[in-house]
Amino acid sequence: MLTIDVAVLLAVIVVWRLRRRTEARSRFDEKLTVVIVLALGVLIAPTPAGPGILNIVGQLASGVTQASR
Repeated sequence: MLTIDVAVLLAVIVVWRLRRRTEARSRFDEKLTVVIVLALGVLIAPTPAGPGILNIVGQLASGVTQASR
């Protein structure tokens, strides 16, 4: 029996959608990408990788904030 992890499938879809040219995207297309990324975040958050990803993103955000001062 073949099983597909939904988070991995959504990650592949996000990478595929973001590789497309920016000029070819409509507003609906951009909104759909945002919804897919949010769903991916909800799926990843409760996994053991979730807190690690949150920590990395938090450090990047604080570094950008300090660099802009």
